[in-house]
Amino acid sequence: MGSWAYFDPEYETLSIRINPPQVSVDNSSCKDCTLVKVDSMNKPGILLEVVQILTDLDLIITKAYISSDGGWFMDVFHVTDQQGEKISDRRTIEYIEKALGPKGQTLGVSKNSREKVGINSTIDYTAIELIGRDRPGLLSEISAVLANLHINVIAAEVWTHNRRIACVLYVNNDTMNPATDDPSRLSAIEEQLKNILGGCGDNVAHTSFAMAPTHVDRRLHQLLFSDRDYEGTFSATEPGCPIKPKVTIERCEEKDYSVVTVACKDRSKLMFDIVCTLTDLQYVVFHASISSDGPYASQEYYIRHMDGCTLDSEEEKSKVIKCIEAAIRRRVSEGLSLELCAKDRVGLLSEVTRILRENGLSVTRAGITTVGEQSTHVFYVSDASGRAVDSKIIEELRKEIGHRMRLSVKKDPTATATDAKAAAADGGGGWAKTSFFFGSLLEKFRN
Repeated sequence: MGSWAYFDPEYETLSIRINPPQVSVDNSSCKDCTLVKVDSMNKPGILLEVVQILTDLDLIITKAYISSDGGWFMDVFHVTDQQGEKISDRRTIEYIEKALGPKGQTLGVSKNSREKVGINSTIDYTAIELIGRDRPGLLSEISAVLANLHINVIAAEVWTHNRRIACVLYVNNDTMNPATDDPSRLSAIEEQLKNILGGCGDNVAHTSFAMAPTHVDRRLHQLLFSDRDYEGTFSATEPGCPIKPKVTIERCEEKDYSVVTVACKDRSKLMFDIVCTLTDLQYVVFHASISSDGPYASQEYYIRHMDGCTLDSEEEKSKVIKCIEAAIRRRVSEGLSLELCAKDRVGLLSEVTRILRENGLSVTRAGITTVGEQSTHVFYVSDASGRAVDSKIIEELRKEIGHRMRLSVKKDPTATATDAKAAAADGGGGWAKTSFFFGSLLEKFRN
């Protein structure tokens, strides 16, 4: 009988332990922003990990320089907070140093998913993933099914793009009971949700239960990509449509790279969305340069496929361009954002989405979070034709729900850090604030 050679399980992390990551958060070198510098041993997916940590803290990346050609990974990020200011909070700085430093190497990129959607880590939950054809009132129908089954939605992220909808819902039986894990109950939930999605006349509607934690934004990108939402046509002349991003791919003959160049309107998490897409398409970023000039962003990535090949065929290039364009547009929501706060209870999401539907509003994107007994719902809305919402409708909403929950209406949810700074100088201006749930992140840090 033969025998296998002994393999030390700690060998895999030996290089990291010998050469631990070096992280520096520098507030003195630049007057307008904070510099975050990361030097580390290179490994697959490391750029996405770093960008994900920074964006999960709702930091704006205004510039970045990346180099990972060889065995070493070197990054410099110029970052600000949502108001366009330097990072002054000591807790945030300490979290960055810990998460990106040697101790953070044991934290997988998916570990922050519950904190990202604002779920307290002590609450049990079941994650439900939905993908299918979108239609007016669909989110209202989905939430009504869950309410009728006495299922409480404690957090959720909903994206729509190119007439498709992707949802990740975090649910339990009610605000006091543990996760919904009874097989017969899960089967009943799945059957009713499939009936709702099947009613869209779509053969590829999909419902699943995800027990393993996954970074919610990355999962939404993956769901829509698997649904091939990038194949649809795009018309920049449609009402409410953002300007089409410009994506090009050329060959760098000298170093044998494919160079992906992106020019578009700047916004929060733009770099994350692009790096996430390239990573899921199995491309490795060797060098990159990111910059923002006012409201516009310019990003350049030097890439190869994981097998070492460049993008040589026009078919490959066309697919990558379409996927990046789709990733940029998925998170863009022109128009109004409505933020509603109320005491958490079963059926709250169903009630709110029903009221929006009855007032002729379509939800293009949504985020639901629960902290303690307080639930916050953020909806990005347009009217049924995709145009701007009439102010009379907003006044009707205030009258209908103002006595039961707090309603805040904000404009231009895709505002950049530059816009936010200008709005702050103008006394607030009404720019939408990106949701950030730092309390639950700090809970893990304190422990």
